[in-house]
Amino acid sequence: MNTKIKRRLSGVLLGAAIAAASGTASAYNLVNEDGKELNFDLEVIAGYFSSQETYGNSDSDPSWTEVYAKYGFSGSTAISDDTALYGAANVLTSATFGDGDAAGLTTGDESETEIEDLYAGFRNDMIDFSIGRQNVTIGDGFILNGDSLNMGEGLDGIVPGFSANRGGAYWLAARKAFDKTAVLKVGGDSGLRSDIFWIESDNPAQSSVEMAGINLEHVSDTGTFGAMYLEGLDVDSTAANFFGQQGRDGQETLSVRYQGNAGVENLFLSGEYVTQENGVTGADSDAWYAEAGWTFADMPWSPTVNYRYTSYDNGYDPLFFGFNRGYGTWFQGEVAANYAGPFGTDSDVHYLGVTASPSETLTVGAMYFDFSDTNNGAGTNDANEINIWAEWVAADHLIISPLVSFYTPDSASSTQGNDDTNTYFQVLAIVPF
Repeated sequence: MNTKIKRRLSGVLLGAAIAAASGTASAYNLVNEDGKELNFDLEVIAGYFSSQETYGNSDSDPSWTEVYAKYGFSGSTAISDDTALYGAANVLTSATFGDGDAAGLTTGDESETEIEDLYAGFRNDMIDFSIGRQNVTIGDGFILNGDSLNMGEGLDGIVPGFSANRGGAYWLAARKAFDKTAVLKVGGDSGLRSDIFWIESDNPAQSSVEMAGINLEHVSDTGTFGAMYLEGLDVDSTAANFFGQQGRDGQETLSVRYQGNAGVENLFLSGEYVTQENGVTGADSDAWYAEAGWTFADMPWSPTVNYRYTSYDNGYDPLFFGFNRGYGTWFQGEVAANYAGPFGTDSDVHYLGVTASPSETLTVGAMYFDFSDTNNGAGTNDANEINIWAEWVAADHLIISPLVSFYTPDSASSTQGNDDTNTYFQVLAIVPF
């Protein structure tokens, strides 16, 4: 059951990514004096979704609404000129209404309010140590980008007494914090730096896995070189058996990566190579990608063109990948990555993307994905998809982002017997503060 029930991991919510680009923030400052700062935090996102085809939902053309709000407080207090204590406490309410998502992982009856962030930390110029319930991201989220797989009640009843329900809002992936963490960051904003971390999930869809790792980076004006080692320490056996993730107990993952412009203005380069050993079988699998982009800065709308090739071995576990750099990372194809498959394993993916900015408040883009499987040419993941999207800052506290997708599998075996072209639509309303 480890293929068709994966996966929407959104480590950095779309709203935060757009808000950062538009110069807004998701916090309202209450106190800022004498080295003390207190913020009221608020994130609100709602989305409407419709799919002309289904990949597990009993409705033949489901439509649904997802919404969440995260609210609470964060702050810091200085204890010397370069040293501070900081922390946050936030609650998150999420819900799904309507028919539930196209993969049938939500039913439309989900709603839940739980603590999301609850952490404290200490930092100075060279060291940052934090513990508690918080998001953890390494690199651009190809492997680790928060605990963001938010399923609903769609899988309830398959195994008596077992539920993967996390409150719905599957596409929005509202909940991102790991249940328990300890993170030590060493180094500044440039040169050599490191992250040493321990994380424990309370997410049944991730088998409530416990992991530890170390990340090393060298940061310069021309780009960032990085390497990470990640080891699985434990899993919940019931959840791991249900989702086919037994191999996470003892799993070893090693990656090397680069991202930057190599000193060439308007150039974008990014790549990562991952090798992984299954903790139960000892089998090795790899994944890698290479991407290049160019911004035509002197042309009207400053268009950017990117090409990327990604390869995932059969048996590769994509772990906690998530939405990081925008549409297409690391959800390659809105229908393919969220509902129909492939889901970050047994596939080669060609990506071509174009982005342009007609104005300071409007960004538009189009993406093409070509999928083919790596499982001896069986063709079960062969498909192509086109996504067309926009991000419009409609007002100081409102961002609208519509997207339409056209997904065409090559054979019915790739999508649970459905080889019809799907027209899929979504529109998001983000309320930044």
